[in-house]
Amino acid sequence: MSSERPRVCVIGAGSSGITACQNLLEKGLEFECYEKGSRVGGNWRYENDNGMSAAYKSLHINTSRQMMCYAKYPMPEDYPDYPDHFQIAEYFDRYVDHFGLGERISFNTEVLKVDCVQGGAWQVRISDEVGERIEKFTDVMVCNGHHWDARWPEPAFPGSDSFEGLQMHAHDYRTPEMFDGKRVLVLGIGNSATDISVESSRTADRTFLAMRRGAWIVPKYLGGVPSDKATTGPMARAPLSVQSKFLKTALRLSVGKPEDYGLPKPDHEPLHAHPTVSDELLGRLGHGDITVKPNIERLEGDSVVFTDGSHEQIDVIIYCTGYRITFPFFDKTVVNAQDNQVDLYHRVASIDHPGLYFIGLVQPLGAIMPLSEAQSEWVTDLIRGDARLPGRAAMARDIAKEQSAMKRRYVSSKRHTIQVDFDPYLRTISRERERSRARAGSA
Repeated sequence: MSSERPRVCVIGAGSSGITACQNLLEKGLEFECYEKGSRVGGNWRYENDNGMSAAYKSLHINTSRQMMCYAKYPMPEDYPDYPDHFQIAEYFDRYVDHFGLGERISFNTEVLKVDCVQGGAWQVRISDEVGERIEKFTDVMVCNGHHWDARWPEPAFPGSDSFEGLQMHAHDYRTPEMFDGKRVLVLGIGNSATDISVESSRTADRTFLAMRRGAWIVPKYLGGVPSDKATTGPMARAPLSVQSKFLKTALRLSVGKPEDYGLPKPDHEPLHAHPTVSDELLGRLGHGDITVKPNIERLEGDSVVFTDGSHEQIDVIIYCTGYRITFPFFDKTVVNAQDNQVDLYHRVASIDHPGLYFIGLVQPLGAIMPLSEAQSEWVTDLIRGDARLPGRAAMARDIAKEQSAMKRRYVSSKRHTIQVDFDPYLRTISRERERSRARAGSA
């Protein structure tokens, strides 16, 4: 480890950035946090002026309040089980005020370039109201999120260039008034797709929901308690096959099978793909307010032709096709997220560039905030020198083993490259933190 006093760059002041700052401040480390927008909150700040938020006006969290909050600062007891994004943004504001982070964050400051220079230091080029300048750091914590760079269908559907209606990505959707009197097609079966199709079905002339594969639809409550309790806590210590069978049985008893509502039969068992959480979709399907369609084959003029040969006249297509993992401030020789794959030790530490860490670059079956908090605690130990990573070869073997397990576990999809299970991953980070501290003690 360098004898140079640590100075840390935190990129982004969303849910991961602010817990990174809190842990650095708590341990007395020098840091600068750069946020492109004028307030904290990232994706949860509706109409965030950093231009990166995908929050629509009606958005509520899909993991319960108790599961989503930081361990060091629980959410207010008067919050509902599933708060909306306005309440989550307010929670982040309270968190920042409570820990005195506001004055430590440089708002309206964009990170333009991050370069690793001789000796392992990092040069960060930033742009703010004064102009551009370069700052030097020993370590970088990347907290820029992964739900802002919209991924469109690749390749584009035939006829997309000449389609007469409106095509948009879910990232740009805000309110349902735009659907009034329109024939709307929503493509996807994730959380955004189900939310938007439900909203469309209340105002549109017709709403169609198209998908290339089926999904398990999980209600927000099972047995009167938030459904994420079914995949966390004591149940999370059971073998995956037991967890999957338990959830499948619970869903059968509570809502039946997806096919009962006209949805395709899932080609995977529960917990082998990111869950789709919705209390309203199945009811709207049962009412006939949403019509299920298979995947798009091509677009023709003002119509869409589906893979079963059927076609419908469509005014608006909303692509709920996920996001690319993007780091515009890195040269690809430093970080290359091709196909949404980033090789990191325990999803956090770069094995080729010491001092480079990623916070919140996970897609959990559960909430991200407690995981980002645990990652930040571990990384703060590493930066202080209280902990030490294993050798590169050992980290590379661990990454290969983890990726192999992912391929066996999850449906092949770009959305599953950063998937983790909440409780097991939290335990993994906790164990690795202890091992890292032991390595430092024996060095």
